[in-house]
Amino acid sequence: MNPNETARQSAFECNVDRAAVIDRYCEAWSEPDPHRRAELLASVWAPNATYTDPTVHAAGVEELLSHIARVQARRPGAKVVRTSELDEHHRVVRFAWHVLQADGTALPEGLDIAFVSADGTKIERIIGFFGPLGAHGSVTRAPLAAECRPSEDFE
Repeated sequence: MNPNETARQSAFECNVDRAAVIDRYCEAWSEPDPHRRAELLASVWAPNATYTDPTVHAAGVEELLSHIARVQARRPGAKVVRTSELDEHHRVVRFAWHVLQADGTALPEGLDIAFVSADGTKIERIIGFFGPLGAHGSVTRAPLAAECRPSEDFE
């Protein structure tokens, strides 16, 4: 890419309202009507995008729509609400959110990391985490199995 193309692309990326893209994504999680939900998600979801959280890995819009429908069936009337500003660099965006149940009860906050397209208009991948991080040293974990330890090549 020549310098003029890079400058044009950078200028274009700066003009994209990524908060609107992320908010539309959250709106899709909250939309009860399956047809409207599909429209919302399709407007911000890249064709081969993936979604991964501790409970599922969904590839493509149809798998994610199926997962959202299952989540909504467990929590009718719940809404996903973004609770933070966006923190972004190098086409990666992180944001906090929580589920607001139909009775107004808020579930623990989650964190998503979104990888966006070069033009900033589509989400290519989301990795989601549930709940707050514990303080360093507060979680006791079993030692890594031998096959999970880095080899000497990486030390």
